Amino acid sequence: MNEDKYILFDQYLQDELSDEARLDFENQLLENPELASEFETFKEVQLQLETKFDFAVDRDTFEANLKRISNEHFKPKNTKVISLKPWAYLVAASVVLLLGLFLFNPSKPSFEDYNQYENAYLTERGDEVANLKQAEIAFNAKDYKTAIPLFESVLKVNKTAEIQYFYGISLLENDQIEKAEVVFNEIKSGNSVYKNKAIYALALAKLKQKEYQSCKKILLTIPSDYENYEKVEELLDKLD
Repeated sequence: MNEDKYILFDQYLQDELSDEARLDFENQLLENPELASEFETFKEVQLQLETKFDFAVDRDTFEANLKRISNEHFKPKNTKVISLKPWAYLVAASVVLLLGLFLFNPSKPSFEDYNQYENAYLTERGDEVANLKQAEIAFNAKDYKTAIPLFESVLKVNKTAEIQYFYGISLLENDQIEKAEVVFNEIKSGNSVYKNKAIYALALAKLKQKEYQSCKKILLTIPSDYENYEKVEELLDKLD
């Protein structure tokens, strides 16, 4: 049975064979080029699994899955057994195992799934009207690197929570995360309409750094009357 062969491959790689069994297997590899080729393919699949998911596949589950795959996917009911080349069997088995790992080990949410922001429509007043307009244009075009110094110039003479918020987002998107968090925490300490937006942005900053528990902790402080609370609930659900 092919699954027995792959279990043997796995046991060899995990150093679970007796000395006698290990020597016998190594002799088989020397004498059987086809077996040696299958073994090399198997090692590549194992390496990809461990690199992709950062953990070794559970051995008991691995053996059980191979047998289940053989029964369910290669012996259709009321038809003759399908004959597959060994390499095709291994590829198909690895695909099913990968699907199983995705289903039972869902990935964490990504920052890029949640960094959608409202456009900036900033009030033009004071001596920095030109810079403010240019900052608004750059921000809405997602040219955050250009927007940052423009916002900084405006904030020297016109420091509002609104301008601070869009400045903080620009910093966050430009990977100046510590500076962005300082800005958001300052807005959070006030009582402007941007208070909850700043808290949500702080959660996104933690998400970007893959600090999932910190992200969740911040999200739980956002009140349910926040205008985008459905996003808060969605992200909390994915973090569980």
